[in-house]
This record gives sequence, C-alpha cells and structure tokens, in this order.
Amino acid sequence: MATFQRFLAWISDLRVAIGLLLMIAIASAIGTAIPQGELNSSYLERYDANPWLGVINGSTLLRLQLDHVYSSSWFLVMLAWLGLALILCSWRRQWPALKAALQWIDYKEPRQLSKLAIAETIPSPDKGKGVETLAAHLNQQGWQVQQQPGRLAARRGIIGRAGPLLVHVGLVLLMIGAAWGALAGHQLERFLAPGNSLELLNRDDSSHLTVTLTNFGIDRDPAGRPEQFRSQLELQEPGQETGKIREISVNHPLRFHGLTIYQADWSLAAITLQIGRSPQLQLPLRSFPELGEQIWGLVLPTQPDGSEPVLLSLANETGPVQVFDANGERLASLRPGGPTAEVKGLPVRVNSILPASGLLLKRDPGVPLVYLSFLITLLGGGLSMIATRQLWAVADPENDCLHVGGLCNRNLSGFANELPNLLAAIAQQ
Repeated sequence: MATFQRFLAWISDLRVAIGLLLMIAIASAIGTAIPQGELNSSYLERYDANPWLGVINGSTLLRLQLDHVYSSSWFLVMLAWLGLALILCSWRRQWPALKAALQWIDYKEPRQLSKLAIAETIPSPDKGKGVETLAAHLNQQGWQVQQQPGRLAARRGIIGRAGPLLVHVGLVLLMIGAAWGALAGHQLERFLAPGNSLELLNRDDSSHLTVTLTNFGIDRDPAGRPEQFRSQLELQEPGQETGKIREISVNHPLRFHGLTIYQADWSLAAITLQIGRSPQLQLPLRSFPELGEQIWGLVLPTQPDGSEPVLLSLANETGPVQVFDANGERLASLRPGGPTAEVKGLPVRVNSILPASGLLLKRDPGVPLVYLSFLITLLGGGLSMIATRQLWAVADPENDCLHVGGLCNRNLSGFANELPNLLAAIAQQ
C-alpha cells in the first residue's frame, strides 16, 4: 500500500507535470512544423531527399507517428498522464483544501491569535461590546461573520478557494476534448468547381448531407493579388427538396449540425476554348509545380495525329493564358473573352476559365467540450485572483482590550494595511 501511495505521489508530482507540459508543447510545435494527415508517399518523397532537421527521414518520421502527432499513441499517453496527474492533485490537495476552507475555525484564546500572520490588540473598555461592534461593521462591509459569546470569526472571498480546483477541472476537460476529437474526428479536403456537389455519408453509407458549390469568387486588389475567397454553398439534407444557401470565406467558416466547413484554398478547374469553328470545349486543368507555384495548364495537340503539341499555362482566372510550343517559345497570349489568336495555323479563343474552391470539412465531436473547458478554466483563473481573508477576534474584559488576528492567502501586506480601517469602528465607539 505504501508503494502504491508513493507511486501516486510521483505521478502527481508538480515537477513531473511541468515536464509533461513541456513535452506536450514540444510535440505540438512539431505537429505545427510538419504537415499532418498527408499520404505516406508524400512524406517519403519530401523527407527522404531532405531529412527533417537533417536527421529524420521519411521512414523514421512515419515510424515515430510524426505524420499524425495529435492522434499518435505517445501523444495521447502524455495527455492521459497529465490528466491523471491533475485529477490526483485535485483529489489529494485541492479538494481537501477547499473543504477545509469552507469549515469555520473557532479560536477561543488570545494566545492562539498571537501566532497568526497578523495580530493586534486594541483597547476595548466597553466590557465585551467591542466584539458586537466589530461584527456589525464587518457585516456592513460584506464579510461572513460567525459570532460566539465574547469572540467572532469572519471571512471574505472564500469563493476564491474554488479557483484552483476549477482550473484543474477545465484542463482535464480540455485534454479529454482534444483526445476525443483526435480519435473520433474526421477531416476532408476537396476542390469543387461551381455546380459540382460533394455527398457526405453516415457510417451506414446513408446520405448525411449534400454540399453543392453554387458560386465561387476571388476578391483581388488593384495589383491583382487575391485578398479574399468566397464560396456560396447549398446544403441539402436527406428528404429536403431544396437546400439552405450559406456563404463562407477565409476566417469565416460555416458550422452546420456539428460539421465545420472552412474556405481553405483555391484552384483552377477547367478552361473553355473554341478552336476554329468548333463548339465550345471545356477542358480540365492540372497544376504544374515544376513551372512555379500556382501554375495551371494543359497540353493541347494541334494536329489530327496528336503531334506538334502546345502548352497553355495560366496563373489565375483572369488570365492571360500563355501558349508555348515544345521548345518553350511563346506563341500567343490570350485573355478570357478576348480576341482569337492563331496558334500553329489554328484560330484559338479562350472563352472563360473556371476556378475551383478548396473546402476543408471537419467534424470534431470534442469541440463543445474544449469550449466548455476554456470557460471553466477562465472562470477558475478569475476566481483564483480573489484573495481569501479570515479574521478572528477574542474579547479580554479583564484587561479591557480586544485581541484580533487574521490570515490572507494573497496580498498579506494589503490586508495588514486594511485592518486598522476595519478596527476603526471600535475606536470611534
């Protein structure tokens, strides 16, 4: 039994808890520095050639579960350990301290008061009425008073003793919510072009929600730089004939029945061309990272046998569309809706460019618990700032004096300076 008690004491030791907090902070920093939740192949390609910090290659990174830090087994173990330490600390220290603070302490002898942090003796020639006068004055000042014949006990700010316990409860709930979200949460990122839909399914493969992108726009500054992305979504639940129209933008997500939809990114989906007298052709675009960041395009043959291809490349939905031959020589520059240009003997016109919205859909069942934990922690932190003051007084009719003593868990010097004002009522009488 003694060994078990020592083990519990070690688990809940303050130094161990501080070490765990430091390790969790470092792990969170690693999770921020390394992209999370990508395919294993992307980590192998990225970090085998250039190891992270010059030491950790792709295989080691996957083995250490650094590709999903917040749901890794070792991170969840640290959260569970810290939560257990807080629970044990609350159970062994904070809860008994709160119960002790709620109990009244009755000092009967002047010598008991002389041992307190603040102790004074003032004249009281009214044969014990100084206690009644002090009790009435303390009641007027908002103190709780328990009066006995010839003595009293008073306290103020006792609610502050509940602050540390609430902080511990809030932190435990925070870790439970974070672990719940990491284990039971889902995340999906998709690019949708206007008019396309994404159907979300329940665990039994039944339809949960259909998300349709009805419109997508990019706000740009006079220099052409993107300032804001806006997506208009139609959310249709099973059994409904029409959906609900909602708009999202960067930093303004949509929360709907436990699902959060973020405006995360953008892309170019397709280009509509007219070659000669042909009907309008909508052709898909793909990214060309080897040509630069955010460069899209397509390879278009100019001969019936597929020979003499040209590359159409563009950087945004407003153009221009640059046309290059196989040798990298620019042949033409086309604007959406602009005039026709001749490319390899073919008249080519760009009618429009279709952008795509990058949507991030997240379902995190632990979010309400995390928000509740923040509220409880802030409340506990605020209550912890309230000083708990205790005061005792014992009358000494034989010597015509009143013995007063006090304690305070915060700002003891301030309480010592306030005490003469509290005792002034006796002197005035």
